[in-house]
Amino acid sequence: MPRPFVLPDLGEGLTEAEIVKVLVQEGDRVQEDAPLLEVETDKATVEIPSPVTGRVAKIHVQPGQTVKVGAVLVTFDEEAGRGGAASLGTTLARSAPPADHTTSATQRAPAATAAAATRGSGPVAATPATRRLARELGVDIHTVRGTGHGGRVSDDDVRAAAGGRPPASAQPAAQPVAPERPATRKPLAPVGAEAPALPRFEQWGAVERQPLSHLRRTIAERMTLSATLVPHVTHFDRADITELDAIIRRNVEPARQRGVTLTLTSFLLKAAALALREHPQFNASLDPAAGELILKRYCHLGVAVATDRGLIVPVIRDVDKKPLIELQGELAALAQRVRDGKATLEDLRGGTFTVTNIGALGGTGAVPIINYPEVAILGAARAREEPVVLDGRIVPRVLLPLSLTFDHRVADGADGARFAAAIVRRLERPEQLLLEW
Repeated sequence: MPRPFVLPDLGEGLTEAEIVKVLVQEGDRVQEDAPLLEVETDKATVEIPSPVTGRVAKIHVQPGQTVKVGAVLVTFDEEAGRGGAASLGTTLARSAPPADHTTSATQRAPAATAAAATRGSGPVAATPATRRLARELGVDIHTVRGTGHGGRVSDDDVRAAAGGRPPASAQPAAQPVAPERPATRKPLAPVGAEAPALPRFEQWGAVERQPLSHLRRTIAERMTLSATLVPHVTHFDRADITELDAIIRRNVEPARQRGVTLTLTSFLLKAAALALREHPQFNASLDPAAGELILKRYCHLGVAVATDRGLIVPVIRDVDKKPLIELQGELAALAQRVRDGKATLEDLRGGTFTVTNIGALGGTGAVPIINYPEVAILGAARAREEPVVLDGRIVPRVLLPLSLTFDHRVADGADGARFAAAIVRRLERPEQLLLEW
């Protein structure tokens, strides 16, 4: 019997995706894990792999179409194997990161059944990024024991299989117990606004209407959400980066020999991450319904990357624990994947704080909008050489304009000033950034 293949639950509360490319034709025989379609979600452009080896009987979507989670993408004929009918509805759902929102019944399966399918001969529950990592490391993903949700194989599982290290999720760890919320805590008051109807612009002259792309519509919705819900306040400062600029210039060639191009952005990320250790309220999210501030004990920083399709914010994990040279290499590779449209959902989720550097484009400053549900964002403009009074003498120094925009509900102006000063202090003592991790 025909076997329908649906758009999976892609995680992070994503409910729809736009079809960018259809990579197969009706009648084609495809192998398991071969790319079927390319879709653009709210966060990234990703390839959807085939869950089975079989023949494509019918394609139900076309480029430019927006489809909901659970919508049928492709139907395989009855020859489709490697898992059978029961697994087809759940395989791709398991291949995506788990989400909290409800999906269709065909996409959900008991954890025990999913885990058994992973260890058996059926399709492996793993994201496209994890499958790619397995190929790069020379690991047969069918032999890897999945420790993730529903038996899903994670990146850590693949790395463990490659190096013999037990996956982090398999190691026993004390589970934090969430304290009970006192009944006296009250939710914050909801905020909402509805825009009035637009006038008929045609009455004054010719107009042209251009549809928003899926990504641009998502950016517009998220920026509106942040600006509506969060009371933004911005603190401005400047950092004397004369020594830092000299370090970058002196080490351009040595770094290039190691395959890395040093940039100011990596130093900004490192300085912000170390300052967040001292000021954890800026590495948090506010839960208005519970009246609680969620402090995150990990430091995953987003960095704004301008692309032809719009602004995308990939995430670098554990920035506070990585040496600068490693951080710079990871930043360059991540930014390139984003510009090439190859970033995965894992590249774009889990951020705790964002840095945006518009210095290459010029300007003397900016007031960036917070990347909700984070509570702060650091902006940097173009560094310029300016006359400065130092030890009673006027000398040229390189000054970097900075702006820290934060949620006034979780921090006051004095808190923001101290946090910004902690970032400035580290940028002005760059030798410490080269040593700290």
